[in-house]
Amino acid sequence: MANPFFLKIPLLKNEILFISDLHLAIEKPEVTKRFLDFLVNYGSNAKALYILGDLFDTWVGDDDFTPPGKKIRAHLKKLTNSGTAVYFQRGNRDFLIGEQFCKETGVTLLEDYAVIDLFGTPTLLMHGDLLCSDDLPYLAFRKKSHTPEWINRVLTKPLLLRILYARWYRFRSFFHKRKKDQEIMDANRDTVIKIMCQYNVQRLIHGHTHRPAIHNIQINQKPAQRFVLAEWKKDSASVLKWSAGGYSIIKL
Repeated sequence: MANPFFLKIPLLKNEILFISDLHLAIEKPEVTKRFLDFLVNYGSNAKALYILGDLFDTWVGDDDFTPPGKKIRAHLKKLTNSGTAVYFQRGNRDFLIGEQFCKETGVTLLEDYAVIDLFGTPTLLMHGDLLCSDDLPYLAFRKKSHTPEWINRVLTKPLLLRILYARWYRFRSFFHKRKKDQEIMDANRDTVIKIMCQYNVQRLIHGHTHRPAIHNIQINQKPAQRFVLAEWKKDSASVLKWSAGGYSIIKL
């Protein structure tokens, strides 16, 4: 029986895929199934897959094998074993992903700022939360929670306690976001230009904001582009596909 989620589109092995913000969780089985189908139907035919953060809605440590984490690890391992390179950039929801996860899946971790050669053009990859420089409370929490001391203190807590805390934090975050000005949680234009200049690039790809778009901007009197990846939902998802001929958006 044909998979209802996918229209088969032939991919060449030199094509590179970019996704972010899947927020996989046990209560989102449709998104998990969509992702697993994507790995089979598209990922296995690509040269590389870049996951730019928030693959999981929460990640409390590499020792957590509660659903759907175990199944996701197995499918990622199968994909990397098939010859597709998979790169992962931590997001604000899954920044505790560590070396054990990478060893079990064959995935390569990237730093918060990563410049790759994308068919001859230096391209900066980010999750995107560091572009939201107007959201000062979040940036303060991010700075604290990314210190080795904070991470070690959290990861030494019992797993059940970490899971319960993560659920409480998600609940609190949901109501906190509703009170925020939506523009505060979007990328700051000046910050975007500053960081692109800092890394000497004319192309940026990121997620996080859940505002998929292609922004044409000017940097040092030269044309530049910012690609914002889409959040995956129950009824919609998309992938940025790049080849030597340019880019396209695959709607799933």
